[in-house]
Amino acid sequence: MSDYNLDQAAGLRRMFSGRQLRIVTFASATAGVGKTTLVANVAVELARQGQEVLVVDENGGKNLAAFFDMPSKGGLTQVLRRRQTLEEALFSPFPGVRVLPAERARLARLSPAEQESLRSGVQALSKPVDVLLIDSSPDHAAGFSPWGLAGEAVMVVSGAKESITDAYAMIRKISSSFARRHFRILVNRVKNAGGGQIIFGNLKKVAAERGIARLEYGGAIPFDNTLKQLGQLCQPIVDALPDNPAAAALRGFAGRLYDWPDAEYERGGVEQFIAQMLHSTSVATPRALHA
Repeated sequence: MSDYNLDQAAGLRRMFSGRQLRIVTFASATAGVGKTTLVANVAVELARQGQEVLVVDENGGKNLAAFFDMPSKGGLTQVLRRRQTLEEALFSPFPGVRVLPAERARLARLSPAEQESLRSGVQALSKPVDVLLIDSSPDHAAGFSPWGLAGEAVMVVSGAKESITDAYAMIRKISSSFARRHFRILVNRVKNAGGGQIIFGNLKKVAAERGIARLEYGGAIPFDNTLKQLGQLCQPIVDALPDNPAAAALRGFAGRLYDWPDAEYERGGVEQFIAQMLHSTSVATPRALHA
């Protein structure tokens, strides 16, 4: 990669934050595992811990705007078309949390004008960003967001057999398509922490035996109908009932997230991804993004 591209990417990262930006993509292979609810709660908990959080929401329908009962006013696509500023496209459901709707935004190939729209929008943000969370849509090549190539990838699974099987298949597909070799597993809706460890252990063993990827345990969120019920009331459990066991587990996950050690791919991941997104006008193949 040219020094020019590296300088531009490093400059953009400085625009987001005065310190290292943590980028975390949440993905799931099966609908209904509670991914968006988890992302909403993690974002709010990080904000409660003093972080400035930006969430890129790639989903339609049951998305973060629906969770917080805050209809979006536009989104990334409108920003790229210069119909809105980036600041105008954001909504803030909780102090310290901003959400950017990004449904159907084309991230793999941006025109020079779109690149400039995104760059100028980031420059004009009124507050820096400490943590960038991506609630990934499965409507991508291999079911994985291009944003996720730049930082940590968290695969959300439940205890259901279908969820576990589909998660393994998705990890294998992402690994093959993008040469991605590291994932964290967050197990949702388990009876106890031991159940989460068992599910993770089975996934890790199969992935290691077949040389698919290196998996790390992200934690487990206990099953609690209160989490779903509060979500239906547009209330994150970490704020409404901070002493609830599910809230405590989410608080622990959020607390560990910012202190995760940099994985090998992260040392150049942000520069590589942002430079590709802002400076490339050619069609990017999955492997080209990680070349």
